[in-house]
Amino acid sequence: ECRTDPKSRCCLKQRGAQMTNNSSAIFSRKRSSKSRYNPPYRFILKKISFPVEKAERPNSLSVPAAGESGLWTTRGEAEVKLRMGDSGLSAEPPVTIHQVFTSAVKRFGDYTALSWKDGQQLKRLNYREYYQTCRTAAKSFLKLGLERCHGVGILGFNSAEWFISDIGAILAGGFAVGIYTTNSPEACQYVAENCKANIIVVENHKQLQKILQVEDQLPHLKAIVQYKDALKEKRPNLYSWAEFMELGQNEPDAPLDAIISSQKPNQCCTLIYTSGTTGQPKGVMLSHDNLMWTALSTISHVRLADATVSQEVVVSYLPLSHIAAQMVDMWITMRVGGLTHFAQPDALKGSLVNTMKEVRPTAFMGVPRVWEKMQERMKAVGAKSSAVRRKVAAWAKDVGLHNNMTSLSYQIAKKLVFKKVRKALGLDRCTKCYTGAAPITKDTLEFFLSLDIPLYELYGMSESSGPHTISIPEAFKLTSCGVALPGCKTKLHNPDEDGVGEICFWGRHVFMGYLNMPEKTEEALDSEGWLHSGDLGKQDQNGFLFITGRIKELIITAGGENIPPVPIEDAVKEAVPLISNAMLIGDKRKFLSMLLTIKSNLNAESGEPEDEMTPEAIEFCRRLGSKATRVSEITGSQDRAVYAAIQEGINRVNEKSASNAQRIQKWTVLGRDFSITSGELGPTMKLKRPEALKIYKEEIEDCEQK
Repeated sequence: ECRTDPKSRCCLKQRGAQMTNNSSAIFSRKRSSKSRYNPPYRFILKKISFPVEKAERPNSLSVPAAGESGLWTTRGEAEVKLRMGDSGLSAEPPVTIHQVFTSAVKRFGDYTALSWKDGQQLKRLNYREYYQTCRTAAKSFLKLGLERCHGVGILGFNSAEWFISDIGAILAGGFAVGIYTTNSPEACQYVAENCKANIIVVENHKQLQKILQVEDQLPHLKAIVQYKDALKEKRPNLYSWAEFMELGQNEPDAPLDAIISSQKPNQCCTLIYTSGTTGQPKGVMLSHDNLMWTALSTISHVRLADATVSQEVVVSYLPLSHIAAQMVDMWITMRVGGLTHFAQPDALKGSLVNTMKEVRPTAFMGVPRVWEKMQERMKAVGAKSSAVRRKVAAWAKDVGLHNNMTSLSYQIAKKLVFKKVRKALGLDRCTKCYTGAAPITKDTLEFFLSLDIPLYELYGMSESSGPHTISIPEAFKLTSCGVALPGCKTKLHNPDEDGVGEICFWGRHVFMGYLNMPEKTEEALDSEGWLHSGDLGKQDQNGFLFITGRIKELIITAGGENIPPVPIEDAVKEAVPLISNAMLIGDKRKFLSMLLTIKSNLNAESGEPEDEMTPEAIEFCRRLGSKATRVSEITGSQDRAVYAAIQEGINRVNEKSASNAQRIQKWTVLGRDFSITSGELGPTMKLKRPEALKIYKEEIEDCEQK
């Protein structure tokens, strides 16, 4: 709990970086001459309580719609009124993506824009080549019959072809539509039909098969393009990437230029489909201004360097169908002339750290699970170190957490430990490490802070074009997701006596509406045009935002008590380091129970959790006297030592609970960890509670009847 805000609660972010919203005014303060990060880094650990939230969970937001004001639409071809301000960034003239891109070419034409490894060979495109390639792709789309305001679906891992397809579709007057690679054929069909996709670009034969399975259910589809590997079959209207690019090579410029010149900043250019944890995915309509203005505001807030001064470098590995990756990898880098390097498709299965060490990014965005995996790996390495090395590392971490950069201890620790850790992670040039898209534990934040790697939290959603609040060195508090981007405002709707209310956003980052979904749009936007996030939070007197829960995620027990699950789940994971995922159960039930999973290795090919436990988990068992090395050995025999340790950890968490209703009464350990492919986790590794409840219905019933 921050010393500067003794009344603040221990609030662990719910959304972090679905990275899409923007909040109130910027707060910054003068940097202390004594401290690198300023007083908020000095905190006092207190007994944590899990407060009962007073806000009721509505079935839908009862707010009047903003349609009459012209601030939203659900028609793809329509225009909206921009939320322009009178001064500052909110008054910046609106621009289209093409205007920003051509400006980047003029300023950074010879700078490398995109790079990637093809085998052992490094390939590059500079900004001039990048722009011309996007124009060629746009002409090819037009030749294939892309109609105005119809979709170009993109189904594949991050690559130059992904970017080129996205921007080419926009220049040609269509909608760029990312489709998650983990989608089933049926889910792909829904998105493609909803956006009236004329063309679908797929990565390889595996993704192609999904589209071919549902091709007869896509009446608007005119062509499919495969951008990796040779085609295994010849079919009408199926093209390799080379064949596709050849189509537009000699097409005249005039038709494309006419389409580009007709585009307006307040028109839709991109659709971001929500992950669909409740009901069918919604197509979030984002305008040119949404994307370009949000990028500009973010750049101003986090103070990214212009390439003519020092080129920013990022690694692209998060799903590009998510707004977080698009905003960081595509639009922000374009505005500053940055370089985007594409990671290998198996990045999240283990190769990311190697790419990081090769590329040495200057800014890095990681979802909480990525940071947690790094933490686990470092702990495992530390466990194998000599006693002397372990003592030096422990001393340095203590210095990093509690001392400042002017102290002699800090300087010694920096030389002995911190620089080596950063280099081992590929973060030796990285001054901006971000986390978002899902909640992150305080334990992970403190771990990296102790290694002199502060993680700056972001908060937002698809409906706000990415970030709404971001922590920065001059405005940082542990467990806060920072302050609003310049030109954006935050409002708390119906706050309770503790100041906790629904977080609402205002700014030019607020989306146009959901495609063809007026009722859903009216639920999200009120009569004044404020975007209602569905998240609960509070602000301190300096504008720092703390997320306390999600309205629809609140557990309401049979006794009527409202309980935010995430702080309790995080406390259990911190109390029992063996635990990978914890999911609290208790909605409409008489007591709380919990599903637990054990940390295990991931299969390098499939990314699925294996039976073999991680080195850290095995070491934890050894200290308890257990010889288990596999999850099945623990669950099969209900390993007495391990189960006793879990119960002891839960007892410690229960002791800190605010009421008996918030105590965990029963728990069960599952036979395997959660994953994206099995459905419990979303594309950004965020827990999909409704799905997990369905998958483990029997296990939950058995647990509650024990």
